[in-house]
Amino acid sequence: MDGLRGIILDSSVLLAEDCDSNGAPTLRPAADFLFRALHYSQLHKGILFGHDLSIDKVNLLKKMCELYSFNCLKLNISVVDIVSEIAVAWGDVGKSILFVLSSHQMDSGLKLCDHGFFLSILDDVGEDSYKNPKVHHIKTLEELPLSLCRLNRKVASDKVLTVGYSMKHSRQADFAKRGAFPLYSAQYELIFLPLSYEMSIPLQLQEIDIILHKATDNIVSVELNSSISPKITFTNGMEELRRTLEDHPQCCVIDPFDKIYPVLDRLKIQYLLLGLKDLNKEGCSKIRGPHFLKVDKYNDLNLTEKLLEAKVSLPSIVKPQVACGVSSAHSMAIVFRFEDYKDLEVPLPAIIQEYIDHSSTIFKFYVLGEQIFHAVKKSIPNGDVLVQLLNGNELKPLVFDSLKSLPTSEKNEIGDAAVDLELVKNAANWLRRKLDLTIFGFDVVIQEGTGDHVIVDVNYLPSFKEVPDDIAIPAFWEAIKNKFKERQHV
Repeated sequence: MDGLRGIILDSSVLLAEDCDSNGAPTLRPAADFLFRALHYSQLHKGILFGHDLSIDKVNLLKKMCELYSFNCLKLNISVVDIVSEIAVAWGDVGKSILFVLSSHQMDSGLKLCDHGFFLSILDDVGEDSYKNPKVHHIKTLEELPLSLCRLNRKVASDKVLTVGYSMKHSRQADFAKRGAFPLYSAQYELIFLPLSYEMSIPLQLQEIDIILHKATDNIVSVELNSSISPKITFTNGMEELRRTLEDHPQCCVIDPFDKIYPVLDRLKIQYLLLGLKDLNKEGCSKIRGPHFLKVDKYNDLNLTEKLLEAKVSLPSIVKPQVACGVSSAHSMAIVFRFEDYKDLEVPLPAIIQEYIDHSSTIFKFYVLGEQIFHAVKKSIPNGDVLVQLLNGNELKPLVFDSLKSLPTSEKNEIGDAAVDLELVKNAANWLRRKLDLTIFGFDVVIQEGTGDHVIVDVNYLPSFKEVPDDIAIPAFWEAIKNKFKERQHV
């Protein structure tokens, strides 16, 4: 058997007993967590409607079915009706289906179990009262993905790996809808389990071989005063995960928390990029980082001289030293006059970089293990074009949020062929060794006139959304599996 192929949730496990303040029906706690986990799970999914539900309850569940791609199964709970309804809705999936029922429907549920289906009972006991291996109990809906994981591991080969993942909901959805987080992929021998911070982390880690996290999604504050490593405050859940992993060295983490710290600090990345000079050869294109200067205050009387000494001319781009994890990390400005630094609102400490004229074209590179992909995108116009756009604004600094769009050119003057792929891939492998990261991305622009390839940004666990799913997702999975194998041989 290739694991569970479908799951049916009885309405009784989804609907709360109490209504809201307006008398409308509500869902049980953790129902949203469960819906998100199942939405793109690659399982057949259904909600079983009883005939005794009110119109309001039916409408609420239908809304969930539509939102999270569930089938509506409207019938009395008889085995014959259920088998028939499943066959119509899902075709030949056999009996590799888990039914989730409330404890007061135990008798009906056992009849299903007798016909070969798996059964999960939601009650407040959480103990297996029956010796039947196809019946188990859960206390909360949040336990269900973990139960699915356990069931699939029982029927899977010993080679199957479980990946526990944690990231913000929107990012999880972006990955999941591309098929990146199936609850079970028999072909690739991977199970993806969303971590719940409402449950015991050590309990979940008992079923997990690999942890995949986007810890930068869960940062509360960052202090870069330490010369060794930044002082980072994570959300309670992420902090608990970090501490727990210290006591579970057998768990392979992609990537360990300390490995992502350099990408939080633009200054450390800038200094790291200085080493790219060793990759350059005489008579060939150069790859480098932008010229830069770190500043702790904008009203420094010697700032102009320091900028010229650092080879940072106008226009320049100013970025906070903190690169990600907090909203202020994305507050930036393009400055056109030296006198405008003193009133700048970009958070300090900051990095002032040369602004590269790059024909409105940026090359986004993605490193997934040993595989490297890239995409070409439109970018901010050259400096002279920005000057024309801002002429009516007296060339005041252009302040922006880097997560939001800026004016882009209508056409790209540099094509894909202009980038020296061998040079940049050498740089990608160099960065992979230096950072010791498994999955990361970086942006390259090509300077007009010199042809210099300039790395202007490095980030951890990017979405790599520009890479087609049928290429990116298998590479993503392969990177995860290879990292685990590498760890096993250390």
